[in-house]
Amino acid sequence: MICVRPAFLRLSIISIALYFLRLLRRMSCMALLITPPPKQSSPAPPPPPSHPWWFCRRPLPNDENPNISKKHIESSCKEQECNNLSHMGIHKFAKGNDFCPIKKPADEIIKPSRKRPARLVVPRGLDFIDKAKGMDCMKELEVIKGKDFFLARRKGRREVMEDRHAVVLDISGDPKQAFFVVIDGHGGHAAADYVAENLGKNIVNELEGVRNTGNQIEAALRGGYSATDRECLAQDVNGGACAAGVLLKDGELHAANVGDCKVVLSRRGKAITLTNNHRLSREDERARIENSGGFLYCHNGVWRVNGSLAVSRAFGDLHLKDWIICEPEIVRLPLTSECEFLIMASDGLWDKVSDQEAVDVVSREKNLLESCRKLVDISSSRGNRDDITVMMINLHNFKIDIPN
Repeated sequence: MICVRPAFLRLSIISIALYFLRLLRRMSCMALLITPPPKQSSPAPPPPPSHPWWFCRRPLPNDENPNISKKHIESSCKEQECNNLSHMGIHKFAKGNDFCPIKKPADEIIKPSRKRPARLVVPRGLDFIDKAKGMDCMKELEVIKGKDFFLARRKGRREVMEDRHAVVLDISGDPKQAFFVVIDGHGGHAAADYVAENLGKNIVNELEGVRNTGNQIEAALRGGYSATDRECLAQDVNGGACAAGVLLKDGELHAANVGDCKVVLSRRGKAITLTNNHRLSREDERARIENSGGFLYCHNGVWRVNGSLAVSRAFGDLHLKDWIICEPEIVRLPLTSECEFLIMASDGLWDKVSDQEAVDVVSREKNLLESCRKLVDISSSRGNRDDITVMMINLHNFKIDIPN
């Protein structure tokens, strides 16, 4: 008899083992499907760049920078601020900050020669006004016809008109005596308003009791300008104002100006400029300001006092009064039969129209009021965006007939 039991047992054990292996494989596959994949770890940040030896903060010698305190010298630069400056390529030292990157050795740093004074910010117009609105402002034209004078003016791109004018007629009851002034404000219209209201009155007060001599009349004009400036400063008025005034008295013309308003006389059709602009393009004005310790800065070909104001004489300007004086330059001449008319205007006209061209326009037009309007239009058509004021004065009514 043959025994088959051991073989049968071996086959049963092998079958059971294979069964468990297949079961284990299925369980492993199911576990892989159910378990979520592990999150991918973010890459490690790159190591901070190594800085050159000159980029780390180091103390400055006290004799080179006495304004940096010991606390600032001993503090180290912050790593993040240094990295930001390194990427921006900035290599300079800043007083009072917590960082001080230096590219050059301390002994090569140049000390400033003088201390720059506080900057007076003068607004240059509202740049945020859109073009359409700005052109609407430019279309506003005002004309005035008065006794012996005519005026036209137009507002520029600023929100508020800063040009002003004033007229005083029949001084001391004499119809042949009058004072006219054109005013151009800056830094607002407050100073221009004050000058327009008070300059004529102060000049009339100074003229009381003055003899009809050129020197005394000139002294009265200077006194009126000086008194108006003192009062304006005492009122703590913001900004400043340029002004060109003309006093017609006893058959003579006295032109006095501070700033860049201008007076032009037509003598037989020829333009005679009676005033000089007080701008820093004049070497004598620059020298005067520098000798008094003022700071001058030239940008785009324009010199400015303390980097802000382009005129060297004006009313007001309290923060620049050490250098911006209000002493007028005065011209005196007789009114002869050759004297025809005066053109008084702010720089909004003269920056675009020459003296002789303005006289030619008036001579061709014959009508002084229309001439004022036309000159304003010419300046605007040539790209002027500043305030424009043009005043015409007929001189025939102020001449004194001298008997033969």
